[in-house]
Amino acid sequence: MDDLEPRHVDIDWSDARAANQLNWNDRASLHEEAYGIERYANDRELISGVVREDAPVLSQHLNAGLSGLDLLHLQCHIGTDTISLARLGARVTGLDFSPASLEVAKRLAIETDITADWVEADVLDARQAVSGDFDVVYTSIGTIIWLPDLDRWAQQIAALLRTNGVFFIRDGHPMMYALDEEAPDLTLRWGYFPTGQAQTWDDETTYAGDGKVEHTRTYEWPHLISEIITALLRAGLVIERLDEGQTLPWRFSPRMVELEDGDFAWPDSERSIVPCTFTIVARKP
Repeated sequence: MDDLEPRHVDIDWSDARAANQLNWNDRASLHEEAYGIERYANDRELISGVVREDAPVLSQHLNAGLSGLDLLHLQCHIGTDTISLARLGARVTGLDFSPASLEVAKRLAIETDITADWVEADVLDARQAVSGDFDVVYTSIGTIIWLPDLDRWAQQIAALLRTNGVFFIRDGHPMMYALDEEAPDLTLRWGYFPTGQAQTWDDETTYAGDGKVEHTRTYEWPHLISEIITALLRAGLVIERLDEGQTLPWRFSPRMVELEDGDFAWPDSERSIVPCTFTIVARKP
């Protein structure tokens, strides 16, 4: 039986990374099916739900949308969002630490006739792993909880951006992550403030589909909104936007309801109480 009660542990990044990589390698084939990625080959105009929500916000900070811009997608997983960004006109590079995920992404690019570069590397080593610089660095969604060091993360982003380049992130809100997802109401259960330790979980499920992973152990690190913003500021970026949202592209809690566009939200009576996501747009001066 899965151990759904997390423990707080001290662990080296290399050990945590190795466990998380095994878990994400398992997810690749499961998510290939759960995402229905054949739809992207069958419908050459299909844009993922994540990018449909993110692109209009990102475009407000670009002179003429994504067309012709060099874009780096950090933690790209199996590439559905990367392919979608390419369909909006960007020249895309996808980076992920899971070789199994990148194999799916490469096949998807071939099947959809999308030109893309793919880089297998940790996001915390992205500057060393990727050639050139970019007009846009993008990451969304469910990304930074896998990283212990946001200062190092932000430094990679700043080093990868060209002057006047834009960084975009939408991710799960740390306030939401502090809630008990199984409770019958909005109940705080997990610590909101980081302790410096990793949260370790044993869970055979993933956020998409009914498949089970073989490697169930994962390690996560909670991060405050203030911590995220401060890391980006320390790296020399200028914050242009901070939004908080009421919907998610996955069902965080069984009590969440599915909306017409495929996103999920708390029931109407609770929707205005707790944010589900945050969005930050920052620029390299």
